[in-house]
Amino acid sequence: MMAVLVQVNFAMQGPWGSEMSEAFRGLAESINAEPGFIWKVWIEDEAAGRSGGIYLFDTRENAEAYVAMHTERLAGFGITEVSATFSGVNETLSTLNRAPLA
Repeated sequence: MMAVLVQVNFAMQGPWGSEMSEAFRGLAESINAEPGFIWKVWIEDEAAGRSGGIYLFDTRENAEAYVAMHTERLAGFGITEVSATFSGVNETLSTLNRAPLA
């Protein structure tokens, strides 16, 4: 089975930096319990007004289920233009280049 990398992006007005860390701590902790979740890198671009994340899941099915749930959750915050891309991970080459896959 191949791990799946997901990148999610959306427009956001903030908060940013340490304020984001404080505001979204509970959300970040809840993500750890999602089925098949391995890790997430939070991304933010205050100048462009964009945020999102890069995630690693164990299967595409779990990745797609998470994105569907997360898109619905974001809509509850008024964020409706969410984009997501899904890519399989070549673990052999990625490990050679020090990717933290496990």
